[in-house]
Amino acid sequence: MFRGKYIYAVDSKNRISIPAKLRRHISPEANDTFVMVQGTAPCIDLYPLDQWQKFEERLAKLNSFVTKEATFIRMMMQHATDETMDAQSRIIIPHHLMDYAKIQNEVVILGALKKIEIWNPQVYDDYLNQVPETFEEIAAIVMAQE
Repeated sequence: MFRGKYIYAVDSKNRISIPAKLRRHISPEANDTFVMVQGTAPCIDLYPLDQWQKFEERLAKLNSFVTKEATFIRMMMQHATDETMDAQSRIIIPHHLMDYAKIQNEVVILGALKKIEIWNPQVYDDYLNQVPETFEEIAAIVMAQE
């Protein structure tokens, strides 16, 4: 499982390094390959290939004749991009995803259990500041659901 928050630079070729602490949790089955998609928040979701395949199996079970399910599949898959880490553990972020997440020179890389999230640092701070409840209130609601 991925965890932690890291600040990294984006180079002139739109490459970012995957932090070593996160790389340790990438299974050999992923073959150093990720699938990048638009996040449901204004970020990029980065799935190791093996985790993406499990997620894709869930998508395949959706009914493409149900409007919301078909729309979700289209929106999720339209920008899905495969990317393999290079020898320096970097990946290239495609321009369309850079634009979507408003990423420029720097990123916040978040471990988010089965995936990694890539954020513009200012957008991430703004996102956190707009959450109406405190962490304590959210925790009480979410963790009470069993």
